[in-house]
Amino acid sequence: MKVLVIGSHGQLGHELSHSKPAEVELHATDASSLDITDQRQVSDKIDELQPEAVINAAAYTAVDKAESEREKAYLVNQKGPGNIARSCLGAGCRFIHVSTDFVFDGRSPSPYLPDDRPHPLGVYGESKLLGERVVAEETKGQALIIRTAWVYSAYGNNFVKTMLRLMHEKEQLGVIYDQVGSPTWARTLAETIWTATISFPQAKGYYHWTDAGVASWYDFAVAIQSEALALGLLEKEIPIMPIRTSQYPTPARRPSYTVLDCSSTWKDFRISPIHWRVSLRKMLQEMSS
Repeated sequence: MKVLVIGSHGQLGHELSHSKPAEVELHATDASSLDITDQRQVSDKIDELQPEAVINAAAYTAVDKAESEREKAYLVNQKGPGNIARSCLGAGCRFIHVSTDFVFDGRSPSPYLPDDRPHPLGVYGESKLLGERVVAEETKGQALIIRTAWVYSAYGNNFVKTMLRLMHEKEQLGVIYDQVGSPTWARTLAETIWTATISFPQAKGYYHWTDAGVASWYDFAVAIQSEALALGLLEKEIPIMPIRTSQYPTPARRPSYTVLDCSSTWKDFRISPIHWRVSLRKMLQEMSS
């Protein structure tokens, strides 16, 4: 099966390459080799390769910078996916698009279902939501759209690597306790995407995937320190203090609760839930080795 992965140098792109099934002939592009905001480039690449499926792992993910770089965020997160979707429809290939929990406002009293009404709080979430909608429209509802949240990996910049660096440098940390979600290893997300791509070729519409369980950023940081100490990635334990969002102002508003209900993904793709702490431990074990 020939698959084109767009956004190969990001966290998810790396993990898609790392976990590629044996039967997949993988072709990968990054921003330097394919400008997804250019319709002609996208169409030419897909026409040249004639893939059976295209996975879009490219995105503008700088949540705070998006507030001042609105045009760039919308180009990458809305126009780009629209270009890919349009080209996939014309070439007759499947499209798998990755989106985010930030399409929701965090006011739900329970985990968000795939068909719950989105209401983003900032430019990043709105640009991703518009990207979802243009993908659904351009593919006439045939695309598979997978929302995820709180993604980290051994590659790129993310919360886990930032915490490890700060725990080396600081004598104490303050971490937000009133934002709650589900930490997600990019590896398990990649494996879920491959399962959907290879084993369930007719799957379409909206699905959610995160690792199971919930945590605040504070809980996540405490777990990172505990696991890293056990693996020898940190030499000493430092105090971690829970702080409120109001004590750490940022340009972009964050939703306070974006736990995603993944039950339809577990059921339809026959995947067992994986607790986020199990995934965190496995990722840190890889880093330590």
